[in-house]
Amino acid sequence: MSTKKPLILIINDDGITAPGIRNLIQVMNKLGKVVVVAPDGPQSGMGHAITINSTLRADKVKIDEGPQVEYSVSGTPVDCVKLAVNVILDSKPDMIVSGINHGSNSSINVIYSGTMSAAVEGALEGIPSIGFSLCDFSWEADFKSGNPFIESIAREVLAKGLPDGTCLNVNIPKISEEAYKGIKVCRQARANWEEEFDARKDPRGRNYYWLTGKFVNYDHGQDTDEWALANNYISVVPITIDLTAHHAMQTLNAYNFEA
Repeated sequence: MSTKKPLILIINDDGITAPGIRNLIQVMNKLGKVVVVAPDGPQSGMGHAITINSTLRADKVKIDEGPQVEYSVSGTPVDCVKLAVNVILDSKPDMIVSGINHGSNSSINVIYSGTMSAAVEGALEGIPSIGFSLCDFSWEADFKSGNPFIESIAREVLAKGLPDGTCLNVNIPKISEEAYKGIKVCRQARANWEEEFDARKDPRGRNYYWLTGKFVNYDHGQDTDEWALANNYISVVPITIDLTAHHAMQTLNAYNFEA
């Protein structure tokens, strides 16, 4: 029986010094050999962006005590996955974990999230991957309350893997450990941001804009991630790399595109 520790790659989008990733490192050190390859600064909202018009640097660093090996990268979360898999690591990791994100990545937020894009890139590489997010944007957020659940989810994925082309989007509500009702496998809620741009002028009289807005949930089903989070459950949504709208195929086949 092999006693070799699984190789776990850790990524995030808040930057390598963010409290969320530092907490995730501590949890994953219990489960395997940890290599951290994370952005050198905040990359939130970068989605699946990659760097193609400038160089990338990966510097070996040591931020906290522990057995983990760490690299700080001058790029996006997806850059970090690509560099790790193709350059830094000697073999494919057994699992990729991304986060813990400062703030929710439920519902439509998954599209914009650098945290989740790293997990999706892992799925593209055929690596079981999980994105973890805490529904608290504060830099001083209490990440430890969700640690037992993060560990149990990661252990199960390490032991059983994930379906091909699939990663997990895990969101943790902002509550105490005692208040959690459990974990629910959910679908992504149909919701959106109603956006506004706050127009301002700089000292030279030129216009600039701050993106603002509010999140609106149009979906009141009790099988969604938004419902689970509102009712003190941790939500687990399987995300697929296949973006084909299969339900639209029959409709489109009736169109006369040849005319």
